[in-house]
Amino acid sequence: MAKYCSECGMKLSGSGSGRTSSKSKATSSAPKKRTASAYSKKYGKAFKSVAKKYKKKNGGWKKNGYKQAVKAAHKKAKRMR
Repeated sequence: MAKYCSECGMKLSGSGSGRTSSKSKATSSAPKKRTASAYSKKYGKAFKSVAKKYKKKNGGWKKNGYKQAVKAAHKKAKRMR
C-alpha cells in the first residue's frame, strides 16, 4: 500500500524516514553566467566587418551571402590577434 505525505499529499518514496527527497534544495545564488570565449569575440567582430560586403542595398542578404560571410569571418578571425 502506498504512503502519502499528510502535508502535501505527495506519494512517499521508499520505506525510509517518511520524508520526500524529490524536492531540490533552494539555491540562494543565481547560476553562473557563461562568458564568451576569445575566439567567439574575434569571430563576432570579424563577421560585423565582413557582412556588409555580402548584403544588398536594402539590407537583405545576397544569394548565398550569409554562408559566404560566415566563411569569410572565420577565415578573418583565425588571422586576428
